[in-house]
Amino acid sequence: MKKSSIYSILICLIFVSMSFAQGGKREKIKTLKTAFITTELSLTQQEAEKFWPIYNAFEEKQFELRHEKMKSYMKRMDSDLDTMSEKEASNLLAQMENVEEETHQLRKKLVADLKSVISSHKIIKLKKAEEDFNRNLLKQYRENRSTKRN
Repeated sequence: MKKSSIYSILICLIFVSMSFAQGGKREKIKTLKTAFITTELSLTQQEAEKFWPIYNAFEEKQFELRHEKMKSYMKRMDSDLDTMSEKEASNLLAQMENVEEETHQLRKKLVADLKSVISSHKIIKLKKAEEDFNRNLLKQYRENRSTKRN
């Protein structure tokens, strides 16, 4: 690993550790994700200035779709799944599919918008960085839960 990469990671880790002292969990995760993606994509300053507003708008809309709309569906599934009629279940399934389709269209718009800002190669790296970040976050969550149990 190059020295500059090591320094970038160290700076990101310092920034992230400082952010843990402030803000809520969502903000902490967002800060970690921003640092991780910035490092993984090696964005230039010009790219970053255009990339982050597009990506942050996407993240906000995606959060709204997943958490606000799906939250109501999950409540219904938790409370009346056993007593739900076939028609109600069919309607709920259609609503859930619509949210998934909206999410898919949102992702397609993100890619189209980013093509004018960063290369296709970096867009693919973004997808990998998102997956790696989520995998690492889940791994840390599991490790923290197992540590607290012991």
